[in-house]
Amino acid sequence: MADIPKTQTILRVADLPQRKGHVFALTPDAETCADIVEALDLTGLRKVSFAGRLRAIGRDDWQLEGTLGATAVQPCVVTLAPVTTRIDGPVIRHFVRDWHEPVESDEVEMPEDDSTEPLPAEIDLIAVLSEALALALPDYPRAPDAELDQSTFAAKGITPMSDEDTKPFAGLAALKGKLEKPDG
Repeated sequence: MADIPKTQTILRVADLPQRKGHVFALTPDAETCADIVEALDLTGLRKVSFAGRLRAIGRDDWQLEGTLGATAVQPCVVTLAPVTTRIDGPVIRHFVRDWHEPVESDEVEMPEDDSTEPLPAEIDLIAVLSEALALALPDYPRAPDAELDQSTFAAKGITPMSDEDTKPFAGLAALKGKLEKPDG
């Protein structure tokens, strides 16, 4: 797959063939990958591919079905060491012309289908790729050997608070211990 110029990654819906649909296969260029790295706060990105088909559903709606492949490098949340993650997965989006935003109130029910969105005049395949990649990346990447060490900080003469002290019944256990000790 050759690099596709940016102008061909933005598809004008009015120009798409209704009957045949539109088949795409993207391998973003270095500049586009650098933009995605910056936008997603990654350390690196390589082997990126996004291929699929955009087809009409009925008279007004469109469905994008594709496959995303990428190797992303993120900093470890503990050590900041590079963590490499391979992403290979499906991408499905339903673009609906008759989209209605949920009515704002105290409670908003989340729709079960989170792949449905309003039909834009243009579909940006790089934006769809970036969003799918962002959703597939681990939220808290962690190097295999990364461990959190316990640190304690307190002024001289003060006993530092430990994890045990923060448990709900730790105070009661300490009080019980004091009450059970005979006064000397």
